[in-house]
Amino acid sequence: MASLDSVSIAILLGAVLVMAGILSSLLALRFGAPLLLFFLFIGMAAGEAGPGGVHFDDVKTAYVVGSVSLALILFDGGLKTHFKAIRAVLAPSMMLATVGVLLTALITAPVAKYTLGMSWTEGLLTGAVIASTDAAAVFLLVHAQGLRLRPRVGATLEVESGTNDPFAVFLTLTLVKLLSLGEASAGTVVLEFLQESVLGTVIGMAGGLLVVTAMNRVALPQGLHAPFVCTAALVIFGFAQIIHASGFLAVYLAGMVIGNRPTRAHNSVVTFLDAATWLAQIVMFVMLGLLVSPERLVSSILPAVAVAVVLMVIARPLAVFLCLQPFRFNWREKAFVSWVGLRGAVAIFLASIPMLVGLPNAHLYFDVAFVVVIISLLFQGWTLGYAARLLHVALPRTDRGPRRVELDLPGQLEQQLVGYSVRPKSLFLKRGLIPSWSKPTLVIRDERILTPEEAAPVAAGDYLYLLAPPEKAESLDRFFVDMPPVTAPDPHLLGEFIVPGETTLGNLAEIYGITIDPAQAELTLADYFDIHLDHAPKVGAAVPIDSIDLVARSLGGGRVNVVGLRLPEDDPQPMPRLSRAQVFRVKLKRTLASLSGA
Repeated sequence: MASLDSVSIAILLGAVLVMAGILSSLLALRFGAPLLLFFLFIGMAAGEAGPGGVHFDDVKTAYVVGSVSLALILFDGGLKTHFKAIRAVLAPSMMLATVGVLLTALITAPVAKYTLGMSWTEGLLTGAVIASTDAAAVFLLVHAQGLRLRPRVGATLEVESGTNDPFAVFLTLTLVKLLSLGEASAGTVVLEFLQESVLGTVIGMAGGLLVVTAMNRVALPQGLHAPFVCTAALVIFGFAQIIHASGFLAVYLAGMVIGNRPTRAHNSVVTFLDAATWLAQIVMFVMLGLLVSPERLVSSILPAVAVAVVLMVIARPLAVFLCLQPFRFNWREKAFVSWVGLRGAVAIFLASIPMLVGLPNAHLYFDVAFVVVIISLLFQGWTLGYAARLLHVALPRTDRGPRRVELDLPGQLEQQLVGYSVRPKSLFLKRGLIPSWSKPTLVIRDERILTPEEAAPVAAGDYLYLLAPPEKAESLDRFFVDMPPVTAPDPHLLGEFIVPGETTLGNLAEIYGITIDPAQAELTLADYFDIHLDHAPKVGAAVPIDSIDLVARSLGGGRVNVVGLRLPEDDPQPMPRLSRAQVFRVKLKRTLASLSGA
């Protein structure tokens, strides 16, 4: 009976620890502290040296839990990565994920060797353990601080942090084998790396395609799609590891394949994985906190701090600037990518591998990684938003998107039902705009279900449901969020082939002689962008109209307010310049129309 009681007590304490970690997030978000630190400190407080007094030294269990958690986190990251978004940054991201990790380890190794009294191989192992950027830490803190990064910077960080873990794991395992088994030739190491990379890629891609096929062809009971996908991800990971392929690379690529193909119950899978990965992070950090011995940390605190400082100030920036030199990144973007090289649970997880195989000084790797993670989350995590604004890589944050309800429709994969609450200042309500690829289907008003025709006109407070392709559903958000005030366009930009975004298509046709649909004559150019773009407007976005292209030159309040006119390359006829009088006339007409409507 005593053994049964001990199991019950362990379950109770584990649940209490996880619950305390979840509730601590309220304090962390309120006061701006990096959230992940709370989970570590809760684990330390519950440990043997803390008030909790729980004795936990099972490194094998911690490694298993860490492997499963990291596999789910990488799979979730791959599931949310879109091929279109990363295509332009694939080369620099892969350079950072491989060469960048190696350079970071090499630059950090001498500091570890001389401050900790290690051999060169042990110093390199220390560098490898802390060389990778933690995906969970980066994006958790980016989202928690409400940052909207420039697309290229955000995509680079996303792909790098998702793909550098497999290389860091490979480098760590190679060095552990070298220390435990003796010499290893460079050719053997290269062959092992190629084997793990190629097999991991093949297994990940093939496994992802098999999961997509199974989801779309097997009629699973409702609610089992998400558990099936999570289990399949762990099967792919475990199978890859067994045949000595990179399981972490395989599971990340499997997530990318699944996330970029139409599947049943896609939204429920994403929601389930969000909760699963959040819980995995909590369990992972709390368990790693339990493994830490504060008394042991005291003896290595100063060398560990030195390693952390060199890593953040010298090794990571130098590696980033060298890796991104062949690509068109300015120094501000490189500096921000350098500073956002956050270290998280992955570093502590990798540091548990020497402890698991019983290497000499194994606890030293763990203690150094633990100190590096705390310093990284404290200094880099707390200053993430400030660095983004200082280096001008954070775009102005518009109002947070509306709450979107997504419902899969059985029997087909091309359309889903997307629902919104209609806000009083939304683009849909004020302008009646909606993309051509979406179709209003029903309206809920005062607990009654109406057709759009019965509910016309749709009013603020109604709930509108539309049919839309799953891959475009997120683009509907901008039509149902309250419109922020539009900033006036810079008058210095109103030169050759440039017009204000409030110019109507009718005015444009009158001045420049293009052919338009008469029914769209009163649409503004800003409205035209909103209707025809599949995503929120960005500077440089272009949409065709007749024989020319409209190019977004400037944004204000999340909408296009300055538009450039791009001529066909073979058009020899120059276009007339829009004079200041014509600009004034367009604005005056628009103002009078709004006053008469009021």
